[in-house]
Amino acid sequence: MSRNLILRSKDRVVLNAIVENYLKVGQPVSSGAIVQKRVLPDSPATIRNVMAKLEEMGYLSQPHTSAGRVPTDKGLRFYVNSLFDKTLFSGEPAVLESSSLALERGDFASFLTQVTQLLAEQSDNLGFVISPRISKMNFHHLRLIKVSEEKVMIILMTTFNLVLTEIVESHHHYAQVELDKASQYLNKHFRGKNLTFVHDYLLKELPRYRLSYEDEVNKLTALLQDYILQEEKESQIYLRGTSRLLDKADLFNMDRLKSLFRNFEEKVKLAKLLSDFISLDRVKVLIGAESNIPDISDCALVLSHYGYNNQILGTLGIIGPKRIPYRKIIPLVDRVAKRLSQTISQSQ
Repeated sequence: MSRNLILRSKDRVVLNAIVENYLKVGQPVSSGAIVQKRVLPDSPATIRNVMAKLEEMGYLSQPHTSAGRVPTDKGLRFYVNSLFDKTLFSGEPAVLESSSLALERGDFASFLTQVTQLLAEQSDNLGFVISPRISKMNFHHLRLIKVSEEKVMIILMTTFNLVLTEIVESHHHYAQVELDKASQYLNKHFRGKNLTFVHDYLLKELPRYRLSYEDEVNKLTALLQDYILQEEKESQIYLRGTSRLLDKADLFNMDRLKSLFRNFEEKVKLAKLLSDFISLDRVKVLIGAESNIPDISDCALVLSHYGYNNQILGTLGIIGPKRIPYRKIIPLVDRVAKRLSQTISQSQ
């Protein structure tokens, strides 16, 4: 059963027509404007009665006594749900057909920047991509290299043949020979797993190694612990299009917009907040206060996940004003996410 059957068919038609009009012009919508669209054969009086009913139910609000109505967050939510009930994802936007997303081995950061720029340009809003955590990515091969007394480089080839590198800062000191042995051990026993799994496994199984390998396992566990903690503090988020939001400053509360940009500077915090919304849904839309992030309560978020096979690697999407063209943005985010996932898979 459709989630929108709480309203009569006539009510749904009027509400969606009002939202469509509002998204285009940004002004309160009058009953006369709906009559002119000929979405229903009813009289202007009937349309006005429907609009009054929708206002009583919380789907519309009337800014001024003599003005038309504008959709509330509840009304926008109804409209977005209606879009999902239709064949919104059919076809491929022409804009993506000509877009080249080329992933070169070892150049994942540049690739994600390219994807973020594509989202910003095609949505005319702020695009974002959250990079996957290396500790969550299953590896085919791994190498540990001493960079300095307190730094170790992790070179990890994923199971889909993408090479990633990270520098781990640790207060423990490691000789290269120790790191070589650790690398051999990880490749021999944990190929196809991820570093978080390895860390948890070693903690659990440490008593088995006490007699002969306690020191080596302790050092390896400490290194992994240092990296996982560092990674949690340094979640990487790519952002493009902040100037596009500034161009729409009239659609935001300026104090909140300034706070939003401060959050953009605190990228780790923003990445953690957005990562909480990763789900198996193809696309998730958050309108206003639905995000539970006060600084973007004037915004809409359209986001999706990307990954490899059944492994979710990260999330991407756009942030813009609530008055965005959802009919265009939702399929755009969906197809960029699918294209990103396909490109990662094809990198094999």
